Amino acid sequence: MRKSNLWITALAFGFSLSAYGQQSEGGISSGMLQEIKQAYKGTPADKAIHNAISNNDINKLAVNNDSKNNFDPYFSHRVKSKGITNQKSSGRCWLFTGLNVIRAQVIAKYNLPEFELSQNYNFFWDQLEKANLFLQGIIDTREKPIDDKMVEWLFKNPIGDGGQFTGISDNLMKYGIVPSDVMVETYSSENTSRMSNLIGLKLKEYGLELRDAKSAKTNALAKRKTEMLGEIYRMLVLNLGEPPTKFTWTRKDASGKPVETKEYTPQSFYQEFVGEDLKNNYVMLMNDPSRDYYKLYEIDFDRHAYDGKNWTYVNLPIEEIKEMAIASIKDSTMMYFSCDVGKFFDRTRGVLDVDYYDYGSLMGTTFGMNKKQRIQTFASGSSHAMTLMAVDLDDNGQPKKWMVENSWGPGANNGHLIMTDEWFNEYMFRLVVNKKFITNKVKEVLKQTPTRLPAWDPMFAEEE
Repeated sequence: MRKSNLWITALAFGFSLSAYGQQSEGGISSGMLQEIKQAYKGTPADKAIHNAISNNDINKLAVNNDSKNNFDPYFSHRVKSKGITNQKSSGRCWLFTGLNVIRAQVIAKYNLPEFELSQNYNFFWDQLEKANLFLQGIIDTREKPIDDKMVEWLFKNPIGDGGQFTGISDNLMKYGIVPSDVMVETYSSENTSRMSNLIGLKLKEYGLELRDAKSAKTNALAKRKTEMLGEIYRMLVLNLGEPPTKFTWTRKDASGKPVETKEYTPQSFYQEFVGEDLKNNYVMLMNDPSRDYYKLYEIDFDRHAYDGKNWTYVNLPIEEIKEMAIASIKDSTMMYFSCDVGKFFDRTRGVLDVDYYDYGSLMGTTFGMNKKQRIQTFASGSSHAMTLMAVDLDDNGQPKKWMVENSWGPGANNGHLIMTDEWFNEYMFRLVVNKKFITNKVKEVLKQTPTRLPAWDPMFAEEE
C-alpha cells in the first residue's frame, strides 16, 4: 500500500498518526533527559565503580566475602551415591535426574559398584514419542486456522531435548532401561542442538502437509503419519544408534566380583531392577506463590507422549514441601528436583546462596521483588532439574542447607551443588516425591479435579 493511501485510510477511520508511530506523550523529552542524567553524579566513588565494572565480571566484584567465608560442607542427613553423570551440551537434565534417582536405588538394593543407566537409550524413545505427539497434535488441530494459539504453539515446539518428570515415568514404563554400556552416548546425544533443529525442521514440513490434507480420511492420515515417523526414526538411528531389543549383562558386587550373567530386554531389566509404578507412585509438588496453594493443576498438552500423562502437580507453601523432602532423605530416597539454577550461583565452588552476591551495594540500588513478583514478571522460573539428596538440620530439626547431585560432570563438591535454605525458599520450584511421604493435606488435594492451564503458560518451560 502506498503511503498516501495509508494516510487516507487512517483519517477515514479516525485514527491519529500516533496510532501508527510514536506517541506524542510518554517519550523522553530533552527536559526529562536532563533530569534523568542527574542520577549519575560522577563522584570519585562512581568513577571507581565504573572503572571496576567496565573491566571485570560483575559477579567477581559483587561477591560477599562474609558469606563466602561462612561455608560448612557437613550434612546431617545424606543419601549415599556413587559417581557423577554429565549431560554435556544437551538439555537432558530432566532425564539424567530421573535416571540418577533410580540408579541410586538400584546401587543400594543390589550392592553394585559405580553404575550408570543409558541416557541415550531413553532419549531416543523420548524424541520419537515427541515427534508423534507433534504430528498427532497437528492432525487433531488441522481444521483450526494457522494463527490459532494452539497451532502456533505446536509449530513453535515441534520437538526438543528438554522435559520434566512425566517424560521419565511414561518413557521408562513403556520402553524400560538399559545399562550405559549397552547403548553408549554419541556426539549427537551429547550435543543435541543440530539434530534437534533438523528433526524439528522436518516435522514442521510434515505438519504443513498434514494440515493441507484436511479432507483426508482418518486411516489415510494415520498411515501417512506412520511413514513420517519412519523417516524420523531413521534420522534418530543415524544420530543416536538403534536401541537394543535384548542384551546380555553381568551384574557385579561392590568389589567388582561377577555375581550373575543374564540376557534381558530393556523392559525385563526395568522390571527386575526397578519394578516400580512410576506413573502412580509419585506426585509432583510445586511452590508457585503466584497461584493459589492447596490446588491441583494440570498443564494442557504438556507431556512427552501423545498417550502419556499431562504434567499435573500440587501447589503448596514451601515449608510443607520441605517437610516431605526431609522425610524422603531420612528414608534414603533421592528426589527429582528443579529450580532456577542460574540465580546467585558460584559455579566454581558449587554454591547457591542469596547472600553470596551483593549486587545492590555494588550498583548503589536495591532489588526488592519477592518470589511471586519475579514469577509474574518472568524474572524467575524453573530452568534446571537435579537430584535432591541431602539436608543439614539444626538442633530443632530445621533445615540449614541442602545438596543436590548435578549432571554436569565432576567439579566443585565432586559434581554436587550446595544451597542455603534461604536460596531453596526463593528459587526452588518443583519436587517429585514418593506418595508414601506425602501428607494428608496433599492426599486431599489429589482428589480434586485439576485446574487446567494452557501449554504455553510461561511458568512451564521444559527443564534443560
